[in-house]
Amino acid sequence: MSKFIWPIHGGQAEALLAHFGLPADQRLDDFSANLNPLGPPAWVSDWLAKQLTGLERYPAPDYPAARQAIASHHQLQPEQVLLTNGGAEAIFLVAALHAGKRAAIITPSFGEYARACCAHRLSISEIALPAPHFTLDVDSLLEALSDTDVLFLCRPNNPTATLIDIPAMETLLNYTAAIGCRVVVDEAFIDMVGETMGEAPTEASLAPLLARYPHLMLLHSMTKFYTLPGLRLGYLLADAVTVQAAQAHQPPWSVNHLAAELVAPLLADDAFARRTQRWLASERPRMAQALTELGLEVVPSHACFFLIRPGAMHEISSAALFEQLLRQGVLVRHTHNFAGLHGGWLRVALRDVAANRRLISVLKNVLEKGTA
Repeated sequence: MSKFIWPIHGGQAEALLAHFGLPADQRLDDFSANLNPLGPPAWVSDWLAKQLTGLERYPAPDYPAARQAIASHHQLQPEQVLLTNGGAEAIFLVAALHAGKRAAIITPSFGEYARACCAHRLSISEIALPAPHFTLDVDSLLEALSDTDVLFLCRPNNPTATLIDIPAMETLLNYTAAIGCRVVVDEAFIDMVGETMGEAPTEASLAPLLARYPHLMLLHSMTKFYTLPGLRLGYLLADAVTVQAAQAHQPPWSVNHLAAELVAPLLADDAFARRTQRWLASERPRMAQALTELGLEVVPSHACFFLIRPGAMHEISSAALFEQLLRQGVLVRHTHNFAGLHGGWLRVALRDVAANRRLISVLKNVLEKGTA
């Protein structure tokens, strides 16, 4: 019998249902994909339908309107922006820029960094964030970078939802500038960080630091914040020379017409961004408290998901909890393919309020039964 290969992304229920002997059509509440709980802006479907006639033409190869919109959003120049086919393409382009060199990855983190490095023959060293709080020790990190050409980190991090603060990032950037190590920061969840009702995020994008640190590269995924995983839309921010070098590794027209044309109106929808951040400011602490009251270990979150595991009071493992939740119609994200976690934790995405309450109810029921 072949060994089961755990899905490498959330939202992939079919293989998991088959593995646990469950019917393929079993109804599931999916908490495994870490997307904006509010879904895409309400106007997107009608807007896309009106753009279909544009499919008869090739997109402009350098996507000027999209790049200008992104540049304006971050107060940068269009030459500092590269539009990509989702955040994943941006990650692979960065790896291509450093082919054959030495990479360090702060773990546990998104598996595509390691996959991209392997695809482009980079040697990899892992710098582990220690459980259970997964906080970064900057001094230890700096010591580990002496022989590194490029460092990958995620801010806020996936799957821990932890956030490296700006002073620590500046310390890191000053050191890496001195030793010639590129720093690549994946900001896929940065728009989820806002902490207080009605206010802008207190720890925002590092884009303003690009002017001071030309060795810094930022990766963004519009998939996450706008809940458009099927459209594939992301971008890379860096100095103009680096953007040009990355573009040389990109296939022509890698971003389709619909995705490229959608960039500007998405970024212009300030009301949607404010609504998302207000909602997260209310629901995230409520869910953190509800999960903690169940006796679970809960890593403090700065994103739209939580990393959790059964506490000392529970007689159930994370693996057993995952299975029992699945049998009860709740799909969460396993952590078997996050470096260093070995399945010992579960990642739970936020959904709408009603779904989140159902999750707490099912968790409570499963934990009380306590399957060892």
